[in-house]
Amino acid sequence: MRVIARDGEHEIEIQRSRFRCTVARVSGVDDAAAVVERVRRAGPDATHHCTALRVGNPATGDLTARSSDDGEPSGTAGVPMLEVLTRRELTDVVAVVSRWFGGTKLGAGGLVRAYSGALSETLDVVGVLRRVPHRELLLAVPHDRAGRLEHDLRHSPYRLRDVTHGADVTFTVAVEPSGTDGFADWLAAHTGGAVEAVDAGRCDLYLP
Repeated sequence: MRVIARDGEHEIEIQRSRFRCTVARVSGVDDAAAVVERVRRAGPDATHHCTALRVGNPATGDLTARSSDDGEPSGTAGVPMLEVLTRRELTDVVAVVSRWFGGTKLGAGGLVRAYSGALSETLDVVGVLRRVPHRELLLAVPHDRAGRLEHDLRHSPYRLRDVTHGADVTFTVAVEPSGTDGFADWLAAHTGGAVEAVDAGRCDLYLP
C-alpha cells in the first residue's frame, strides 16, 4: 500500500483566493476527523474546509473513502480531491484544503482545478512511501559470535532493525513473509545451524 511520507502543508493562490492544503497520515476515520477539527480550529476565518480521506486496505476491499465540499458547489472540491488520492493509490490519509475567498469567483472548472491542484502539489512536497508488511524475527546470539553475524546481516538483503545487548545479543530482523524460508536457509548457512529465528509477529515498514 502507498502512504504519504510525512504530514505537511502547502499553499497556493489563485486570483487572490488562498488554498492551504493539509495532509496527515491517519489510522482510522476517527483519527481523520480529529485532524479535520484541528485544521478548522486553526483557521476559523477560512471560507471553506474541504476534505477527502481514504482509510484501510484497497487490496482486500476494506477501504473507507469519503469527501466533503463544505459549502462549495457540489462536486467541485471534495470529489476531485478524493480522485487525486485514488489516482495516486494512497491510503490511511486525510486531506483538508482550506480556502480563503479572494473576491473573484472561479467557476466550477476553476474550483476543481484549484482544489485538486492544491492537493497534488502538497503530495509532491511531502512524498510517498510504500507500506510493506514484514515478519519480525528475533535472533539470540552469544557475544563472541555477535560481531560476525551483525556484519553479515548488514551486508545481506534482510533489514536489521535493532540490536540489544543482554545475556546474549539479540538481533531484530524484518523479513517479507514470502522470504522467511529463504532467510532460514541464509541463517543456517551463516551460523552453521546454531541459531534459530523466533517469529515475533507482523510489522510494517515504510519504504521508498
